[in-house]
Amino acid sequence: MRFSIIMPVLNEEAVLERQLCQLARVCAPNECEVLIVDGGSVDATVAIAQRFGRVISSTRGRAAQMNRGAAVATGEVFIFLHADSMLPDDAFTAIERACAAPGVVGGAFRLCFNCSQPAYRLVSFVVSLRARWRGTFTGDQAYFVRAASFQAIGGFPDMALMEDVAIITRLHKIGRLVLLPSYVTTSARRHEKMGLARTVLFMWYLRTLYRCGVSPEQLQRRYGDVR
Repeated sequence: MRFSIIMPVLNEEAVLERQLCQLARVCAPNECEVLIVDGGSVDATVAIAQRFGRVISSTRGRAAQMNRGAAVATGEVFIFLHADSMLPDDAFTAIERACAAPGVVGGAFRLCFNCSQPAYRLVSFVVSLRARWRGTFTGDQAYFVRAASFQAIGGFPDMALMEDVAIITRLHKIGRLVLLPSYVTTSARRHEKMGLARTVLFMWYLRTLYRCGVSPEQLQRRYGDVR
């Protein structure tokens, strides 16, 4: 099975080299391409990325950048990976095994960040539990989608925020999503900057506003950016 790893980036020089080195190691035994989609970085992001994969320019915004990467991807399965997330060593084997099951169109990994600290372990546990019970995944969980399924739903909707919620909702309508037993490790930098409790409550607040009909553009203005 051929995989396309699609990574949207913007001014990620602080974390990118370490992440891409780890990704190259995990990718080595597998057939995969790494597509780094830049949204207009003004630091060394592009120079770093060019050493590890194909760099594609795009308009800024996660949804737009991931759609741009998917448009040129050649894999049978797309993996949407944040620049501060690390795949587990068995990622590709686990995805291939999951995709062999009838009706599976995609899925995601369990989440771990700052797992050496009990409070962060608890938050990670709750996120994974929610994913298991409700079948809802976040971008931090490195979700994967069959290329054919991604094309069938028209990709990511053109929205400033909550694109992960929207695409998972669309995928549920055409097939089954699975939560893999392995863990993706994602940076807790936003939590560390804002504070763990404040960040968790803030994200619940944004999701509640979205479900109540507040536009993604308004939510993006509140969400801001942390790097």
